[in-house]
Amino acid sequence: MKKLLLLSVLFVAVVSMSFKPEDGEVEKYPTLELGAQMPMKGYVMMNVNGDKYELGNAKREKGTLVVFSCNTCPFVIQWEDRYPEIEQIAEATGIEFILVNSNAAKREGDDSFEAMKEHAEAQNYTMPYLVDENSKLANAFGAKTTPHVFLFNADGVLVYKGAIDDNSKSRNEVKEWYLNTALKQLASGREITTPESAAKGCSIKRLK
Repeated sequence: MKKLLLLSVLFVAVVSMSFKPEDGEVEKYPTLELGAQMPMKGYVMMNVNGDKYELGNAKREKGTLVVFSCNTCPFVIQWEDRYPEIEQIAEATGIEFILVNSNAAKREGDDSFEAMKEHAEAQNYTMPYLVDENSKLANAFGAKTTPHVFLFNADGVLVYKGAIDDNSKSRNEVKEWYLNTALKQLASGREITTPESAAKGCSIKRLK
């Protein structure tokens, strides 16, 4: 009995060590929970067209879609062919769609403001593409990846978060259109059947 008890204690100790955060750190920027209010509504960011853009003014009749994006992440590049369709659905359903670049640690290189302007022009972006200085908005949202999707309803309540769909590599092989479905369901007043999915992509490059 004592031997069994000792083995049980050792097993619990090993499991606890296995799931202990590295260096004892806890998650610094927890991701917004479903049902949370949009933070930092008064936050002003610069659009690639030179206009200043206040987050709280982004809301349209049915809500706001915020996608954390960037210029060079392979996942963004793979998913980027779906941005125009997302924008069309959002516009048709009365939802504002904005892209936010929070890669503050790459602001002198691949994600500089000039590089953002060039990327937006090359990709024919017509939606706002905004600079998040020092990753302030990403920190407030708890955004982890590029891309990372946050969809808010007309009252500023988070109703969907996660990925664009289930296949970044091939649009033709998508089985679950998480975001497009959520946009249509939100606009029509229906319950969002899949309100959360796993965000996949490159880590947001915050300053150390």
